[in-house]
Amino acid sequence: MNIRCSFFFAAPLSLLAFFFLILLILHGHFFQFVTTFSAASTTGFSVPTDRLRTKFFGENHPHFAVGATGVIHQKNTAERTATRRVRKVEEELAGARASIRKAAAAASDEDIDRSNCTFATTVGNGDGGFDDGGDHYIPAGDVYRNSRLFYRSYLEMEKMFKIYVYQDGELPITHDGPCKDIYSIEGRFIQELEHGVRGGKFRTHDPNLAHVYFFPFSVTWMVKYLYTPLSYNLTPLKQFVSDYVRVVSTKYPFWNRTLGADHFMLACHDWAPHASKGNPSLYHNSIRVLCNANTSEGFKPRKDVSLPEIHLYGGEVSPKLLSPPKDNTPRSYLAFFAGGEHGPIRPILLHHWKNLNNNNDDDLIRVYEYLPKGMDYYSFLLNSKFCLCPSGHEVASPRIVESIYAECVPVIISEGYVLPFSDVLRWEAFSVQMDVSDIPRLKDVLSAIPEERYWKLKEGVRAVRRHFTLNQPAKRYDAFHMILHSIWLRRLNIELN
Repeated sequence: MNIRCSFFFAAPLSLLAFFFLILLILHGHFFQFVTTFSAASTTGFSVPTDRLRTKFFGENHPHFAVGATGVIHQKNTAERTATRRVRKVEEELAGARASIRKAAAAASDEDIDRSNCTFATTVGNGDGGFDDGGDHYIPAGDVYRNSRLFYRSYLEMEKMFKIYVYQDGELPITHDGPCKDIYSIEGRFIQELEHGVRGGKFRTHDPNLAHVYFFPFSVTWMVKYLYTPLSYNLTPLKQFVSDYVRVVSTKYPFWNRTLGADHFMLACHDWAPHASKGNPSLYHNSIRVLCNANTSEGFKPRKDVSLPEIHLYGGEVSPKLLSPPKDNTPRSYLAFFAGGEHGPIRPILLHHWKNLNNNNDDDLIRVYEYLPKGMDYYSFLLNSKFCLCPSGHEVASPRIVESIYAECVPVIISEGYVLPFSDVLRWEAFSVQMDVSDIPRLKDVLSAIPEERYWKLKEGVRAVRRHFTLNQPAKRYDAFHMILHSIWLRRLNIELN
């Protein structure tokens, strides 16, 4: 009777063990199980045991997981580690904000020298650890909203600001861009950040240390390689942006943490705002660095960055603009413009002031739709007191930077245009901003500017030139660094007023 009972219970148990063995073999874990069991008897639990526990209980089971060293960790260890890293980054930013506020408090207790000048000092290897190549510049003067706060913020940026560049994507649309002609700033920025000596100091290859994340695609190259000419169909551009964001948001956790609020794109092409609509979160949340900084087309100054449009013919600044005339050299013309009749503003300007129309024989105002043969564009810039910069199809104009290079006071005629670096620079200290309704009175408006005021504006133009220059390699306070600083301010979520 006892033998039969033992056999009665032994048969099912043997059958159950057999099926368990088959199950292990089918899942390819038989030898792993044997190895794990043997290792556990001598060294404690191991990683394979943890994997088996995960296999049986599920990846999200609330029970404890077993680590390789025998120390018990909760399954959310990775999440806690990520939270600590995010907290560390935010603590760094909080420290930078505190430093800037301290500078603001100090500035309120003493008078600030607001003359346009530079001071020789050893700032290069101080707070930021940067060697500035001998260009020991400290911002000061009327061209800045608050030079002390800008200086402190800039040093904090040099000391800690880190950017992660997504490596996804292939040439030519990603990790490349135009480095000459009208949209040159797209390629120059990408090249400096990814390959430049200066840019490399801000770049981190560890995304957990980054304060912001960069999408290294070029909208100009999208237009060149994806757009069908004359189709006016921008869907391929939007689709590329949509696909790129989808890839990085699936592959990495960083986009999903903030829905893109700490990510940025940079583009100078007129259609960049439309391309950014490929992903709603990119359009509404991310930092968009755009030449086409038009508030009527969705540009938000508190989160987006206005990018200067720098036209580099053949990839270089014209030699004629490298050394403007000395101050004692007279300038023959009151104002100058040459450009096509497109957009809503230029037709008005040409209608009233075009030299070859309306019997305009006033030699002080030179306005051309097409510059007559034999006349030199740069010679007019260098020989004019004021250079007219009306918007075309879009608000940005390369004439603004060309005017600054020529030390010709820019006259900005636009609507809804957020001027580059206006967080830091006081454009009224080195430019004239004119309403479209004042175009018929152009000569009267400019002639009414006192000579003393004109010379002050001209000094301001000279003072800000460094901020609109693209250097290779980049130099402190140049256009590359000013763009970074604008992004840095958005990440800090602070205003330098």
